[in-house]
Amino acid sequence: MKLYFDPQSRSQVAKWMLDEAGADYEIVPTLLRDKAHKRPEFLKINPAGKVPALVDGHTRVFENAAICMYVAEKFPQKQLAPPPGSPDRGRYLSLMVYSTAQLEPAMGDSLLKIQSKNSARGWTNFEQAKDAVERELGAGPYLFGTRFTAADVMIGSMFIWHRAFGGRSNRPKIDAYIDRLQARPKGMKFG
Repeated sequence: MKLYFDPQSRSQVAKWMLDEAGADYEIVPTLLRDKAHKRPEFLKINPAGKVPALVDGHTRVFENAAICMYVAEKFPQKQLAPPPGSPDRGRYLSLMVYSTAQLEPAMGDSLLKIQSKNSARGWTNFEQAKDAVERELGAGPYLFGTRFTAADVMIGSMFIWHRAFGGRSNRPKIDAYIDRLQARPKGMKFG
């Protein structure tokens, strides 16, 4: 497998997932500052011209949530996702999509100090997103109790990024969750 990666980008999320899965992969530096993500050869892998992207033989996958779901299914022995047919599968898929459809744009608004009352935008505000995540965490320590999954990679990475950019959750339960995720031996690292 090859991960097209810039260490100063969202591709850190895909790398974290690959590391948690114990995958054997090669990093292909795709530096945004060099516009490597806009070159014709890269656009054949991800037509949107964004990192991360993953190539596994003839399979190409782009977008963090898709990469995380792909890797979880490729390494079922790591139990990073509830299997198809499991009662937890629907909740898992919902959290994977929630991370990018609601949490990430709400976090971006928060960091940029954008306050919109336009509900047509399609996503909630960051405080409501944090409320939802706290409910989903339950007694924790992870979203699925003691079981760490790709949903923790996706949801947790948003809060780790938020913290890295100087944001504060002001939620003890979420702060403890972030601390647990960052303390994982293969947790998301920057640089």
